[in-house]
Amino acid sequence: MKNLYINTRFFFTLIGVGILYVLAFFFPVLMWAAHIALLICFLAAMVDFLLLFNQKNALQVQRILPEKLSNGDENFVKIDIKNNYSFTISTKIIDEIPFQFQKRDFLIEKQIASGANTFFQYSLEPKERGEYHFGGLNIYASSPLGLISKRFVFQKDAMLPSYPSFIHLRKYELMAIQSEFLLGGIKRVRKLGHTMEFEQIKEYVPGDDIRTINWKATSKTNRLMVNQFQDEKSQRIFMLIDKGRTMKMPFNGLSLLDYSINATMALSHIILRKGDRAGMMTFSKKAENKIAADNKSGQLKKISEALYNIKTDFFESDFNRLYQDVKYSINQRSLILLFTNFETLDGLNRQLKYLRGIAKNHLLVVVFFKNSELQTLINKNPENMQEIYDEIIAEKFEFEKKLIIQELRKYGIYTVYTLPENLNIDVINKYLEIKARGIL
Repeated sequence: MKNLYINTRFFFTLIGVGILYVLAFFFPVLMWAAHIALLICFLAAMVDFLLLFNQKNALQVQRILPEKLSNGDENFVKIDIKNNYSFTISTKIIDEIPFQFQKRDFLIEKQIASGANTFFQYSLEPKERGEYHFGGLNIYASSPLGLISKRFVFQKDAMLPSYPSFIHLRKYELMAIQSEFLLGGIKRVRKLGHTMEFEQIKEYVPGDDIRTINWKATSKTNRLMVNQFQDEKSQRIFMLIDKGRTMKMPFNGLSLLDYSINATMALSHIILRKGDRAGMMTFSKKAENKIAADNKSGQLKKISEALYNIKTDFFESDFNRLYQDVKYSINQRSLILLFTNFETLDGLNRQLKYLRGIAKNHLLVVVFFKNSELQTLINKNPENMQEIYDEIIAEKFEFEKKLIIQELRKYGIYTVYTLPENLNIDVINKYLEIKARGIL
């Protein structure tokens, strides 16, 4: 009987019978009516019990879960219910969703006709990576009498991992194609290289490398001809993610670290689609989660697994150690996107010598964040003295961010300064712009 639940309709019926007994105390003629009402109430409850509990496999239910959750995105859980009763039932569906969502009021009510199916879905938006454990899918079924319910429990103890955002990768790929048209007016700097990717045979001009002379073509034309090769197309792109305390700041439930992880996932997809080599590493007290730059078929999955396994205690980041790791592990000139956050110019100056050291051998792009709360204060029309002070302080912090950008530009370091929610689009656009300009 552990699956038997008494509905509120049964208690309201008993209350009505009780009121009838109270009235019978003053009007004895109602006593028989009260006895009959009480008997009918219990007989109806027995009939309701037999209707609900006298049939096996009364419900066929399937909860359809995605293979994995996409962090920071809407993920849909689908439920399919078939009613095998010979009558229409009222159902209350309570899914035991993972505790991370802190959703205590989950309830979906459905009317299902006899022999019919109902199919619906609900969305979940995880805010952190890791494992999400589902409990049982509880369905409380009631007959048209509605006095009692029978509980059905399906699909207990399911587990889903939450990976860095992957749902919108296709959307970013289409946006990248559109951005190429928008960047079409940018002047490309065409560099001729010495890789093995042959482009054409042309007539020798002073300054050409004599090692590329094509003697067969020279003998045929009686003119000195040289082979011309294209610059290497498969360029190396590294994404460095700061796991330090400055990346713990939350915006809309996600930390700056998770925004950076999602952006790395989206950018890696675009990089590999463009034929370049994507690699990554994380750092705080030391460098971890290293993935060498490559463009093989399984590279995106390798990066996704590394991003999923990022763990941190948000220590103070050691940029000196980062400089040493970059110097010895990234030997060829590469595009490096450094996801970090600087709030003050003093904070930048403490690390600037290490950033300049990295920028000597690589094309460095520092990605840091606008504070959306400060943007709200700046764009707000102040109505009292306190709000005026708040706006002045917010503008001071915003001005300091602009000084940080100028200081980095002074040493040839590129920047992406963006709101967390716009990070994916802005870093993809910066990569496409650098690629279009041919400055790597």
